[in-house]
Amino acid sequence: MAINIDELLTVSFTLFAVIDILGSIPLLISLKTKMGEIREFQASLISGALMLLFLFVGERFLGILGVDVGSFAVGGSILIFILGLEMVLGVEFFKSEGDPKSGTLVPIAFPLIAGSGTLTTIISLQANYPVWTVALGILLNLIVVYFVLKSLNYIERLIGPAGLLAIRKFFGVILLAIAVKIFTTNVSGLIK
Repeated sequence: MAINIDELLTVSFTLFAVIDILGSIPLLISLKTKMGEIREFQASLISGALMLLFLFVGERFLGILGVDVGSFAVGGSILIFILGLEMVLGVEFFKSEGDPKSGTLVPIAFPLIAGSGTLTTIISLQANYPVWTVALGILLNLIVVYFVLKSLNYIERLIGPAGLLAIRKFFGVILLAIAVKIFTTNVSGLIK
């Protein structure tokens, strides 16, 4: 089981771009403020389990549920769109229950880290690269995700309140654009 370094780098950087943990920092800080804390290790573990599950049984699992990858992507894009609206408008759609456990799963582990775009990308990568290369690429990205989640307090102090607000609005618009792109790419295949 020799791993090709070039393939590993391609897979890792593709997943890094799709997960976009750095672009999610303003939203993560906002969620952390709302919930009181984020369970970094648990969020990384759950999102990693979702990604590995999708790597090995994703399409079959969705098939059992009667959901195709396009429908899954459209559903995830709607959730991402709502999160983007929260960031831009400053309106709270997802009410905090004050329990970090609930926020760790939704929306942090899914759809922010292991969202429909990430899971669809994993299925696509699996078609082009060996499964263990994709699994190692997932693991490398989870290490980065964990360290970003763990560093949120430091990042928040570094950026400051005004900078955080400006970045939050900017990345909210980016999140809206990503959601629209995922939606339009996949909705046409659903309309017959």
